Amino acid sequence: MSIRKVNDYIYMIDLKPANVEGFISSYIVLGKEKAIIETGPISTVNNLLEGLKDLNVNFEDIAYLMVSHIHLDHGGGAGKLLQHMPNAKLIVHPRGIPHLINPEKLWSQAKQVLGKIAEIYGEPLPVSESRMMAAKDNMQIDLGGGVEIQVIETLGHASHHVSYYDKKSGALFPGDTAGIYVEKLDVVLPTTPPLLFLPKIFESLDKLVTFNPKILCYTHFGVARDAVKKLEAYKKQLKLWASVIQEGLKNGEKIEAIAQRVVECDSAVKAAMEYFGNMNHPIMNFEMLMRDIQGFIAYFEKYGLG
Repeated sequence: MSIRKVNDYIYMIDLKPANVEGFISSYIVLGKEKAIIETGPISTVNNLLEGLKDLNVNFEDIAYLMVSHIHLDHGGGAGKLLQHMPNAKLIVHPRGIPHLINPEKLWSQAKQVLGKIAEIYGEPLPVSESRMMAAKDNMQIDLGGGVEIQVIETLGHASHHVSYYDKKSGALFPGDTAGIYVEKLDVVLPTTPPLLFLPKIFESLDKLVTFNPKILCYTHFGVARDAVKKLEAYKKQLKLWASVIQEGLKNGEKIEAIAQRVVECDSAVKAAMEYFGNMNHPIMNFEMLMRDIQGFIAYFEKYGLG
């Protein structure tokens, strides 16, 4: 099991969906009470449980599961994890709660959008409403021992997205609000599904900058320094994509041509596509890039090209 120490009380576990390393992280926060930030998909729950055993964390001692949003790769494992953790509460944005009580629509939409990747993540189990807590902006979760986690509502990637901030260390857990971090290349890639709302993403990024975080603990994947610079750079990157895609749509270009121009204009994306292509990565591939571009297209189709 791949476990990394972030600081004296935070550890990162590589969940390895389909045995793919370096793609989905869960973070274990060890105050007097214990918390897990991001459950990952249901297919990786056993890997997470093994990681907890390696850290000598008793399942009964987990007080909170905190998910940024309910997409399968972030919260899909919650229902199964809660079966092992009798004292834990799941913290989730209130808009996400109904979809976890009855995840049929969530699963159906995931299969439609993600195709075979949804099968890699697996079908989520229902979560009892009594096991959930509604995440509210600025909610403080005191884990004891001086460890306090703040909930930050960060909409845009999804209408039910929150981030988490550890005041003691300055560690920020942004979910998908800050993009996908390719650790080995030290680059960030957009993650922009069809329901994205660009103005809210920009607003959320600005909001996160005000916390002046020291490090970013990405769900996808790993820990990055220069947190504020990365948040600001990601906002510029999204604006670059928006400009390129907007121009392509005005010119009547097909999505394939637009995707090629995005790759040409964004050196981070070009490097990552080559890197993941050489790995024959089952998730991070050209199809994923096309889905992210389709997210921008759907946004412009709904709100206009400006």
